[in-house]
Amino acid sequence: MSASARAWHDVPRPLFALLGLALAAQLAWHARLPPPEARAEALPAPPSESVARALALGEPAVFAKLGMLWLQAFDTQPGVSLPLRALDYGRVIDWLALLLALDPEGQYPLLAASRFYAEVPAPAKQRQMLEFVDRTFREDPDRRWPWLAHAVFVARHRLHDQTLALRYAEDLARYATGPAVPDWARQMRIFVLADMGEVEAAKVLLGGLLASGRLADPNERHFLMQRLEALEAATAKDAAPSP
Repeated sequence: MSASARAWHDVPRPLFALLGLALAAQLAWHARLPPPEARAEALPAPPSESVARALALGEPAVFAKLGMLWLQAFDTQPGVSLPLRALDYGRVIDWLALLLALDPEGQYPLLAASRFYAEVPAPAKQRQMLEFVDRTFREDPDRRWPWLAHAVFVARHRLHDQTLALRYAEDLARYATGPAVPDWARQMRIFVLADMGEVEAAKVLLGGLLASGRLADPNERHFLMQRLEALEAATAKDAAPSP
């Protein structure tokens, strides 16, 4: 052993006591500190489309898909999980609009808008998101009709706003006219009218559709004929004098 090294038993006991007191004081001080708090970061504003295209390095569709993955994961941050209703929906819509502009043929932003963000239990934010879906649907209605059809469902069954549901259903019937759009999507306004008690208007639309010869599917035609008969029976029952 070198002359500079000392055995443990040569260390004065008061020094051991002092070290023990220092350690105890440090532990006590840390115990009094509040636990570390995870703080949610606000969703940043998106870049301009021109900046985003420059960042995409010639692959805007790939950039849009990666951007959607990032956006949908934003509510789960290190140490904290945000409820969707805590997000700034104005910012969310700005991001969705940008990513849709980068990849107009992509369906992911509108799928997320109608089936993810529009399902949050916050009516004002649901309406905000549904309006975005309706607005962007009109830019390419023959491909984007499924998301407005789901908006009709949300308005009817989540918001219980039949007037809003009817407006979206009428937009479907008016703008989504391509051969790839199924007839049931254009018929949604008939069922919304029936829900609203507008049975006569629903009967007129349904009868006109059946008479038009546009329904090639016999099962669909059979279903709609049953629906028309049910509406007529309900009208007759309501018109019948009470005994």
